[in-house]
Amino acid sequence: MPDTPPPAQRDDRPEEARRARLSRTFDEDAELYDRARPGYPPELYDDLAELAGVGPGTRVLEVGCGTGQATVPLAGRGCRITAVEAGAQMAALARRNLAGYPAADVVTARFEDWPLPQEPYDAVVSATAFHWIDLAVRMAKAADALRPAGALAVVRTQHVNGGTEEFFVEVQRCYERFDPATTPGLRPPAAVDIVGSDHAQEVARSGRFGPAVFRRHERDLTYTTSEYLEVLRTYSGHRALADEARAGLLECVAGLIDGRYGGRITKRYLIELAVSRRR
Repeated sequence: MPDTPPPAQRDDRPEEARRARLSRTFDEDAELYDRARPGYPPELYDDLAELAGVGPGTRVLEVGCGTGQATVPLAGRGCRITAVEAGAQMAALARRNLAGYPAADVVTARFEDWPLPQEPYDAVVSATAFHWIDLAVRMAKAADALRPAGALAVVRTQHVNGGTEEFFVEVQRCYERFDPATTPGLRPPAAVDIVGSDHAQEVARSGRFGPAVFRRHERDLTYTTSEYLEVLRTYSGHRALADEARAGLLECVAGLIDGRYGGRITKRYLIELAVSRRR
């Protein structure tokens, strides 16, 4: 079951309303999100420095900072950051995590509604959050926030084939049993089959940016049963299930990991960075 909604190819208002509802689930347990969600590999920040010019003194606007998984490393590299986060609890945790970085400011607001300051930014960065921003707003407002030739850097994370592959085949039976919206026989895609074309097309349609340049990293993370259940509890689709269905699903997943995989599984992630320059 994916954590993110399918990429939108057009401005569909009912779909945008659904996105907004799902996005609010993260703020329900910010402490769990902060504890369970993985951060990003160091190579990603090297890519941001190379492709987006993000480094000491760079003025960065971060869209959807969550609890600061990307904000803290960026602040540690000397960036001057304004981080905009819609969830009040998430924003409060981000401020706590950034307490040692006076050049990082966290604003509690929806990016769509937040008034842009007069001084433009060198880079707009959004890590696993840009897809939650209203499709009708996000590209134009990101461009408006940037200086000429400033960089829009969008990070997307996806579960791909690899790791404990047989577990992710077998676990679909749990999803098909407890979530009727599950596509039968769903499998994680191969990393080579994910080409980022939907984002590249959105960038091109906006007319505000040059072509997107991509960098990608794969990594395997190993979880115990309890650790993996914590990760699942942070996913919007899981949180949106009815309580009884969610409890049944998590019990089914736990039984499979403990009974067939010795209480430990490995999940493979694809981290994709796309950088576009404002025209």
